[in-house]
Amino acid sequence: MFYSTYLVLIFLDDLKKTEHLLALDGANERLHLFKAELLDEGSFDSVVEGCIGVFHTVSPCYFDVKDPQAEMIDPAVKGTLNVLRSCAKVPSIKRVIVTSSIAAVLFSGKPLVDDMVIDETWFSDPVICEKSKLWYALSKTLAEKAAWKFSDENGIDMVTINPGMVLGPLLQPTLNTSVEPLLNLIGGAETFPNTICRWVDVRDVANAHIFAFENPSACGRYCITGKPAHSSEVLKILRELYRALNLPEKCSDEKQSMSAFQVSQERAESLGVNFTPLKVSLKDTVDSLKKKNLL
Repeated sequence: MFYSTYLVLIFLDDLKKTEHLLALDGANERLHLFKAELLDEGSFDSVVEGCIGVFHTVSPCYFDVKDPQAEMIDPAVKGTLNVLRSCAKVPSIKRVIVTSSIAAVLFSGKPLVDDMVIDETWFSDPVICEKSKLWYALSKTLAEKAAWKFSDENGIDMVTINPGMVLGPLLQPTLNTSVEPLLNLIGGAETFPNTICRWVDVRDVANAHIFAFENPSACGRYCITGKPAHSSEVLKILRELYRALNLPEKCSDEKQSMSAFQVSQERAESLGVNFTPLKVSLKDTVDSLKKKNLL
């Protein structure tokens, strides 16, 4: 199904950040760009007017944060509520899809052990996130909790998508935060981190958003994340794919213990998501980085 798409950008005046969108197939006919400010209440009113569905996908994600409240928490929480306030004024809107994160699921205070399976009933504890200085997790947890409260009180049909670590081909010409760890891994590093990630392909995440909007029975939260993969497993796949890459052989901290807990894919699969194999996602990501001269 084709939709007219109204895309809200805070950097609309920067042509370098919009030209890749305007170059998309069908952009001239179906893509409309608007400028709005996340923190300005009412900024989204004119954009959502007449829409049947709204996808709120934006939230800041930085590794180096100096002011968590201003840089991450306020844009996530206030921005989400401002979008929902605008949606509450428009009776034609059938459903709102909010992009949350697996970070709003994992940090409940329960011990994460290898044989554990986490699902959508888990919710991160803001106190634990703040105490551990997990600022992104805190921002996404507070934003999602606020979104559920507002949608329940105002009769908004809302669904959240909670992705894991997203990789896949880049749409934009610049590096995004979630792909940065992979680039660091293949960009000449001497060691690899003793970490386990639950990667998910960006195309699977995009499909999940569409399925959540189009499926009348979709409801609640959907964790969209792959199986746990240690850095060494990722490197093994990359060595098979790219023999010329200079990849690290040594782990940076072999003493560190990492849990290989699972995240349930049951609800995601019931939504219609068919997860892309990690090998395919890695190849498409690296090829994309090369094509955009980022590697």
